[in-house]
Amino acid sequence: MDIPPPSESADIERPPGPPTFIERGSPGYAKVGVALFLAGFSTFSLLYSVQPLLPEFSRSFAVSPGTSSLALSLTTGFLAFAILLAGALSQGLPRRGLMFGSMAVGAILNILAGLAPDWHLLLVARALEGLVLGGVPAVAMAYLAEEIDPRHLGKAMGLYVAGTAFGGMIGRVGMGVLTEFASWRAAMAILGVADLLSAIGFALLLPPSRNFVAQRGIPFRHHLRTWSGLLASPSLLRLFLVAFVAMSVFVTLFNYASFRLSEPPYGLGQTAISMIFLAYGFGIFASSTAGGLADRFGRRIPLVSGFCLMALGVGATLFAPLPVVILGIALVTVGFFTAHSVASGWVGRLSGSSKGHAASLYLLFYYLGSSFVGSAGGLFWEYGGWTAVAALTGMLSLCGAMLAFSVRDAPAR
Repeated sequence: MDIPPPSESADIERPPGPPTFIERGSPGYAKVGVALFLAGFSTFSLLYSVQPLLPEFSRSFAVSPGTSSLALSLTTGFLAFAILLAGALSQGLPRRGLMFGSMAVGAILNILAGLAPDWHLLLVARALEGLVLGGVPAVAMAYLAEEIDPRHLGKAMGLYVAGTAFGGMIGRVGMGVLTEFASWRAAMAILGVADLLSAIGFALLLPPSRNFVAQRGIPFRHHLRTWSGLLASPSLLRLFLVAFVAMSVFVTLFNYASFRLSEPPYGLGQTAISMIFLAYGFGIFASSTAGGLADRFGRRIPLVSGFCLMALGVGATLFAPLPVVILGIALVTVGFFTAHSVASGWVGRLSGSSKGHAASLYLLFYYLGSSFVGSAGGLFWEYGGWTAVAALTGMLSLCGAMLAFSVRDAPAR
């Protein structure tokens, strides 16, 4: 892959000496793990806190299920493009400060969304939330790829993804339980405060970058050339598409599982539905385990296996017994976090010196899948019920497995 060098006019501040990596077992490694766990927790709890509230939004604001999904899809859509900008800006800005600012402002916007008096203002607050949170995911992936010993990158990336799993679980479960005993508005405000505290903890724990190369005055055409070079790599392009497909399946299934389980023959309440999101606990274990296995045995088999588990889980949700439906959701969760953990670490290995740009492209595809397919799934639900939703997500899972199988492995560079 031919990645264009920085413009000659760029003012590049290089750290002195050879790279000094953080090794597994060191105090710095533990601090990075906890800090990035908090970053993943904060970002994903804010992003997906509204997912169990979609039926509540439909009732409170008299909108359709597909329209209610905009509270999530707008956030992830704005996040997708904000990540591209953040990936470019982060080449000249301190990694830690950018991530902390994004986390703190995102938490404040979540509080404001809970206070919004009407549907349109809530959507505005959620869209802005996605815009500012773009400073976390791409930068976190780049930070890990730059600072962690390449031999242990898969494990470290798995810990970060585990934080995203934990955040998604707590955001969904916590919001569902709080809504049962209070209002959804109070629940969103409480979560915002919790994530503001997480941002402070993150800033206190994360070690400053030691291998970051700050690039000043880089023209925008340099970023375009770098992104174009990355997209020209067949393996990286397939991994970007893997991200799109995996997130499409995961978000679509969870978006409309709440509607299905709240209707006959199940008729579950908010607390009972939110408990199903405890399946994220399996995702926490799967992401950390998959990263370690990828470091030891290669990435293709765990990645393909993740999509096969997703397809198997989607099939299980077609059966009527509630325990089988829950098992299917758990399998989809394990498969998704396995695939995401492996693919995100693989991107870091294949992207050479353009890790920030590669991470931003990966996450652009990732969140576009959430936005477009997550909302389009509402049409499948409204006109074809759960069978149509399962057909959509099942076919996408099989496509993801074929993409994963076609990615060529390569040693770290």
